[in-house]
Amino acid sequence: MRCPACGTPDSRVVDSRTAQSGRAIRRRRECVTCGKRFTTYETIEEGELVVIKSDGRREPFDRNKVFRGIQIACTKRPISTDQIEEIVDRVTFHVTSLGEREVSTKRIGELVMEELRKLDEVAFVRFASVYREFKDRGEFLEELRHLDNPRGERP
Repeated sequence: MRCPACGTPDSRVVDSRTAQSGRAIRRRRECVTCGKRFTTYETIEEGELVVIKSDGRREPFDRNKVFRGIQIACTKRPISTDQIEEIVDRVTFHVTSLGEREVSTKRIGELVMEELRKLDEVAFVRFASVYREFKDRGEFLEELRHLDNPRGERP
């Protein structure tokens, strides 16, 4: 694995642990040249999971896109990268364990929102505002009212 900072192919493993309920190995690595640390995942390849976009297009599932979306919602919040990784692990595990070859972005978004709702209300609202594409202030306020419901159910 090449270092994302300097491109050197040499790195050493600093820490290894299982992820995705034992279906992957998460490795923290350190570049021997520049000292930058980065994370890699080793997973068992199964059939490729395809994501159905809202406009009907299909593309391969990319856990990095899920990570980036959550990371943006968590900007300037007291949420660690490890916590974000754990959410991505749970969402990835859930969509891959469905036994389906295709999953909608709607389902992935709902899973992410369930996780963020439990972790941080501000990050949840940020993610929901982009994901649900609120048209006006009323829709946004309606979502905030649902936060007061202990289980997040809609009336």
